[in-house]
Amino acid sequence: MKAAVYYENGEPSVLKYEDVADPKCHPRGVIIKVEAVSIEGGDTLNRWRGALATRPHIVGYQAAGEIIEVGAEVTTLKVGQRVATTGADGSHAELRAVAARAAWPIPDGFDSKLASVIPVAFGTADDCLFEFGRLKAGETVLVQAGASGVGLAAIQLAKRAGATVLATASSDERLERLKPYGMDHGINYKTSDVVQSVMRLTNNKGVNLVVDSVGGSTLQGSILSLAYRGRVSMVGAAGREPMQVDVSSLMGGNRSLSGVFLGAEIATDRAHDNIQRLIDEAARGEFQVVIDRTFPLSQAAEAHAYIKSRQAVGRVLLIP
Repeated sequence: MKAAVYYENGEPSVLKYEDVADPKCHPRGVIIKVEAVSIEGGDTLNRWRGALATRPHIVGYQAAGEIIEVGAEVTTLKVGQRVATTGADGSHAELRAVAARAAWPIPDGFDSKLASVIPVAFGTADDCLFEFGRLKAGETVLVQAGASGVGLAAIQLAKRAGATVLATASSDERLERLKPYGMDHGINYKTSDVVQSVMRLTNNKGVNLVVDSVGGSTLQGSILSLAYRGRVSMVGAAGREPMQVDVSSLMGGNRSLSGVFLGAEIATDRAHDNIQRLIDEAARGEFQVVIDRTFPLSQAAEAHAYIKSRQAVGRVLLIP
């Protein structure tokens, strides 16, 4: 099969398009013919500095496609069924092997490209808002990096839950594109101080919840943007900076900081069923899956470079 691989960590240019051996099916797994790869933030971080479990290494958490082989112990899935999948790696390829537990059926008529985006981005956003963020109707949410996959998911899910939604992005143009998805107030972090802007927009009360997928120096600003008893769901390190947080800044306002990692619970019944619910809701049109651009799998390096340029609004896909 063809795959986007690399032999060493580094910039997007380390990605090469090569022939590699087809994956083998585990007795409790499936093989899919990949129809769409959703490039996740973790994919770009792993390419940059993650461990190479194999050499050459095929990066990638998330892909959707048609099952072409089912392991001997699998009873819940069948050949010919379309599924969205997750895994530690292996998405950037024509074929992918995953555990059956990490594959979710795609409803008839729902586009595989859209389904490919949902498990990680929407599952993570939902956990940040509700499982760990304890969001209630009438509260105010700040979504850092609102134009990202998790950010756009969080904006829509928070708005649907009855929240007022603030979001940050790197340009006024990107913020304008977030308005149709439920953003009430946008903050251009390149030209405005985020904490000051949050306080101005909330009459100096702060927000009840922050979804922060950036980390680094941004995380301290998220904490300082909180209202009394506010919460931060910290879910990533997209900023690629060391975490620099003054934890004492949590105490005065009885604030809390929670780390969120969907992967730690993705095999549980709770998380598994929640992701299936989100896929089914998307198929019914209850929220939108935003795809910024698609690239051929052979242009994985260009796709990763485009993501690095911070122009995208929503997910970037690879199509084998």
